[in-house]
Amino acid sequence: MRAEIITIGDELLIGQVVDTNSAWMAERLNEVGIELYQITSVHDTREHIIAALDEAFRRVDIVLTTGGLGPTNDDITKQVLCDYFGTHLIESASVRAHIEQLYAERPDVLNRLTATQWLVPESAEILPNRVGSAPLMLFRQGSQLLAAMPGVPYEMKIAMEEQILPRLARPTEHIIHKTLQVNGIPESALAILLEDFERNMPPYVRLAYLPKDGVIRLRLSAYGRATEDEMQTLFDQLRHLTRDYRIADTDEPIEVLVAKRLKETGATIATAESCTGGKLAALLNRHPGSSAFYMGSVVAYDNAVKRNVLGVRADDLDQYGAVSEPVVRQMAESVRALMHTDYAIATSGIAGPDGGTPDKPVGTVWMAWATPHGTTARCFRLGKLREQITDRACTAALINLLKIIQ
Repeated sequence: MRAEIITIGDELLIGQVVDTNSAWMAERLNEVGIELYQITSVHDTREHIIAALDEAFRRVDIVLTTGGLGPTNDDITKQVLCDYFGTHLIESASVRAHIEQLYAERPDVLNRLTATQWLVPESAEILPNRVGSAPLMLFRQGSQLLAAMPGVPYEMKIAMEEQILPRLARPTEHIIHKTLQVNGIPESALAILLEDFERNMPPYVRLAYLPKDGVIRLRLSAYGRATEDEMQTLFDQLRHLTRDYRIADTDEPIEVLVAKRLKETGATIATAESCTGGKLAALLNRHPGSSAFYMGSVVAYDNAVKRNVLGVRADDLDQYGAVSEPVVRQMAESVRALMHTDYAIATSGIAGPDGGTPDKPVGTVWMAWATPHGTTARCFRLGKLREQITDRACTAALINLLKIIQ
C-alpha cells in the first residue's frame, strides 16, 4: 500500500515556512507499514492543487494533504476538494458546536470568517479536530482515500494519531528498515568496502548511504518479500564489514546514544565551548531527562572569559593562541572541576569566514575530553562553511565522548 503527501501553501515554496510535517508523517506511515511514494508541495492555486491530486491518484492508494483549511481568502483547499470530488459545502451542526465551545472564552474570534469553518463538503466523512477549528475531511474514491488535515504541526499530529492512522486499511506489505551508523571513513571508500555485499543482496533489498556531519547512516530496506530473519542476517553481515568504523546499530541521534550511556553509568558531564557557541550544550539537553547527567556549560567565546572564568593561563593564550591543545585541555579540566562532573568536553576553533591563518585555516577545531582517567585532545579540520564546521564539531565531540565512555 502506497501513500503520497501533498503540502499546500505558498509559504512552503518561498522558504518562509519549513515543511516539518512531511518528515513526521513519513515516519509514522512507515511504522504502520505504508510506503510513502512521494511528497509534493504546491501553491495555493486551484489548478496546481488539482493537478497534484490527479497525479497522486494515478500512483497511490492514499493521499494525505495538509494546509489551506483556514478561514482566510488564501485558504482554498476545502473548496477545491469540493470541486474535485463533485460535492458542495453544507453547514455541520457538530463542527459549529465544537468551534463555539472552542472559542467560548474568546468571543472576538467568532466572526463571519470563523463561521466558514463549519461549512464542510457534503460527501466527505467529517472527523473531529479537538485542538483546532478546521475540521478533518476524509474522501473516498473507490478503493482510494484522501485525508485533508490542517497545516499547523500540532493539529496535524493529533489528527494523524487520533483520527487518520486508525482508519487506514491494514497494509498488505511488510516494510523492514535496519540502520547502523559509521564514522571515520569517506562515503566513497565505504561504498568500495561494501561493493561485494551490495552485489550479492537480494533484488528486493536496498542499501542507502545517508551522510551528515561526519556520520554515515547505512540503511537496509526491504518492502514485502524479506523476512525478519533474512534482514537480520544481512544486517549482521553489514555490521561485521563495518566493524572498524561502526558507532551504533540504531538510527538514534548521537546525543541520544551519549545520553543513554551516561544514564546507564550514572555519569555526569559539562561543556566549555568557544567556536560551537552553546550548540553542544543545546544538543546534550534537548531531550527529556537530561538533568540526570548534564550539569551545565561555560560559553567562553572571548579570551577574557577563558582566562577569568575557566582559568586558562594568559601566557598559553599568548604563546599558542585560543585554538590550541594547551588551551582546550585547560578549558575541559577547568569546567569539569567547576561543575563537579565525571566528564567534560571543550571546543575551540576557527569557524570563519574570517580569522584563518596558513597554520590554522578556517575549519580548524581543537577539542578536549576531560575524564576521571585523564584528558585527551585532538585537532580536526572540519570544512569551510561556518554552520558546517560547528555542526561537525559537535558531532565529533559527542562521537569521541561515546567512544571514551563505552
